[in-house]
Amino acid sequence: MDPLSIFAAALAAFILGSLWYMAFADRWKVAARLPLNAEGDPQSSMSLKVFASSFVLLLIVSAALNYVFQLTGVTSMPQGATTGAGIGLLFIAPWIGINNLYAIRSPILTLIDGGYATLSCALMGLILTLL
Repeated sequence: MDPLSIFAAALAAFILGSLWYMAFADRWKVAARLPLNAEGDPQSSMSLKVFASSFVLLLIVSAALNYVFQLTGVTSMPQGATTGAGIGLLFIAPWIGINNLYAIRSPILTLIDGGYATLSCALMGLILTLL
């Protein structure tokens, strides 16, 4: 495993997540049913601990994707991107959907979170096969 590729892929997914969730922030907060602040707006607990923990989890996903690529012989950028997207769309997004069904959360939350999982796994797959 190439630690630099794994780190770069996780970092790219982290940056994509920042952009993705900024674009869908208001919809995501409502769909996630975050508690309301004094002004009646959904509040979130964005802290260094949350960001650091999410980056560590992205490192784990990136390392797992890299491992899957090694086992299956994925070496080209198109293969990396499509295999990553497939894992995000066909494994991670449905799991998010199951969790949200049992938590009685909006399908919008599943679309936002599942969309990020799909795009970030595609991006990680692209980077893992690029470097």
